[in-house]
Amino acid sequence: MELRKLTHLSMLLATSVVLNIIESVIPVLGNIIPGAKLGLANIVILFIIYIYGFKDAIFVSIMRVLLVGILRTGLFNITFFFSLGGAIFSVIIMAITHRFTKLSVVGVSIIGAISHSIGQIIVAISFLNAPNLIYYLPYLLILSIPTGIITGMISNKVIEYYKKISN
Repeated sequence: MELRKLTHLSMLLATSVVLNIIESVIPVLGNIIPGAKLGLANIVILFIIYIYGFKDAIFVSIMRVLLVGILRTGLFNITFFFSLGGAIFSVIIMAITHRFTKLSVVGVSIIGAISHSIGQIIVAISFLNAPNLIYYLPYLLILSIPTGIITGMISNKVIEYYKKISN
């Protein structure tokens, strides 16, 4: 990997960690549905999918979960695995959606937000052996749409700006 790309991805990783930590300190949606967040770090991941591709996006996403675990939530606890499951599942689904559909950045972001919620519920049901948690999913999915729209709109602007200044 060339030094410029490595430096850029490192800065994007740091940005995603900071956005994740800021978001966890300012509970915007947590009062509505426990654990719900805007998903601001997803702005960075969407940018990476569109500019660098899946491999770099999955790497940065996993590293973000690890670093936030080290800095804030703790490693290898249930919260860590919720985050990891949601992050991996959403990056895979967003990358597939980006590659094989004509959806806009906002559309891919909505699919990513929905996928993140599904990934977290799968992990929760598996780890806690609590199949009734599936009833929590519709509430998360309803919130995934506006949060996906917000992060998608921001991502789209960032991607457009980056493409304009890099040409």
